[in-house]
Amino acid sequence: MTQHFIVIGNPIAHSKSPKIHTLFAEQTGIDIRYQRQYCPDDNASFTAVVEAFFHGGGVGANVTVPFKQVAYDCCLSRGGLSEHAKIAGAVNTLLLNKALLDKGAPIAEALYGDNTDGQGLINHMTSLGWPLTGARVALIGAGGAARGIVLPLIEAGIASLTIANRTLYKATELVNELSAASPMIAEQHIDACETAQLSGSFDMIINATSIGLSADTLPLSESLNCQYAYDMMYGRPLPFLQHFAARSAQTSDGYGMLIGQAALSFERWTGHTIDVAQATAILNKS
Repeated sequence: MTQHFIVIGNPIAHSKSPKIHTLFAEQTGIDIRYQRQYCPDDNASFTAVVEAFFHGGGVGANVTVPFKQVAYDCCLSRGGLSEHAKIAGAVNTLLLNKALLDKGAPIAEALYGDNTDGQGLINHMTSLGWPLTGARVALIGAGGAARGIVLPLIEAGIASLTIANRTLYKATELVNELSAASPMIAEQHIDACETAQLSGSFDMIINATSIGLSADTLPLSESLNCQYAYDMMYGRPLPFLQHFAARSAQTSDGYGMLIGQAALSFERWTGHTIDVAQATAILNKS
C-alpha cells in the first residue's frame, strides 16, 4: 500500500524533498508518494492543511519556513513533542502517535512533532570534515531554523556561540528562551547582537535566515570573516556563500543538511534506516 507524505512551506516550489524521499523509498523498497504542499502564511491555514492531510490517511509531513514554530505551537497545544522539539521550540517533522490513535484519540490529539534539523546539520558538517569541537560559531537568524540547531551545536562541543539577528531584541529573546529550556544551553555563554554589528573572525558562520531565497542580502560587516560559511538554504546561488567564498572561506549550502534531516524524518515515519552517504552520492550526480 502506498504511504503518503508531504512537505509544507511558503515558498515551496524549490523543495527537493520529494526527490530525496523517493530515493529513500527506492533504497528501502517501500512504496511512497511525497508531494510539495504550498500553504498561505497564517496559522489557521497551516492547521487546516495538516488536519486535512492526516485525516486523509497521510503518514508524515515535513515542515519548512515559515511554519516550524507554528507546527510547534500546534503540537504543544493539542499533541506531543520530542525533547529536541521542546527545547528548539520548532518542529520540522510531523507524524501521528499510533499508541494514542489505537486508544481512540482524535488525530489532533495524536499529532506528534519532532525536530531533526540540528542533527542533520551536524551530520553534514561532520561529513564535510568541518571541525566543530572548540569552534567559535556565529549564527545569523533567530527564527525556527535557528532554534532547531543551537542545542545540537553545543552538544557537538563548540567553544562559543554568537546569535545575530536583524533586531537585537529577537536575538536576545531567543538566547533567553533556549537557556530557560535547557540546562546545557544555559551553561554555555551565548552572545547576541544585530546582524549589522556582527564583526571579527569566527571559525564558522551559519546563515539560518531565508533571505537567500529572495533578492535581498544580509547587512554583513566588512570586518566579518570566517573559515567556514554554511547557508541552510539551497537550490540557487546564495549571496551569503558568494560573499564568504570571495574571502577564501570554505562554503556549503544546506542541501546536505536537507538530506540528513530527511533521513532522520524518514526513519521516524517508516522505521527504515537510510545510508545517507550512498543517497548523497546519488543525489549529487542527478
